[in-house]
Amino acid sequence: MSDKVFIDKQHRPVYQALAATAAAIRSAAEEAGLGRIVMELVNLRVSQLNGCAFCLDLHTRQAREAGESEQRLAVLPAWRDTDLFDETERAALGLAEALTHLPAGEDREAVFAKYRGQLTPEQFSVLSWATVAMNAFNRVSIISGHSVRQR
Repeated sequence: MSDKVFIDKQHRPVYQALAATAAAIRSAAEEAGLGRIVMELVNLRVSQLNGCAFCLDLHTRQAREAGESEQRLAVLPAWRDTDLFDETERAALGLAEALTHLPAGEDREAVFAKYRGQLTPEQFSVLSWATVAMNAFNRVSIISGHSVRQR
């Protein structure tokens, strides 16, 4: 008997609500002019910060399917040190990092103000929701001990 509790299976309706939230976020992202690649970059970066192997495997594959290059995937942890990402992608990645780490007090407002100035209100909102949801999915996978299977 395994001592793991797969919380996504234990309370399937709760997990299904989280999955429905993710679907709504994808739709809102399209409406805000954010393509699948930028959203997968956000999913990957958040998963890198949280150390979620299952989500890293899944979203790396999905980013490739969306047309993302191996080069950009390879340098994603150092996105600030390369010119391979456009301004919207850089703002999305910076916001995702800030929302995952949540800087303290006055620093938080300055960071959020910076990204509100670089993104439309719709983009800022949908990227915020995407980051919140990805953090939740990372925690579900980490808590449940989801494994990465060899392909």
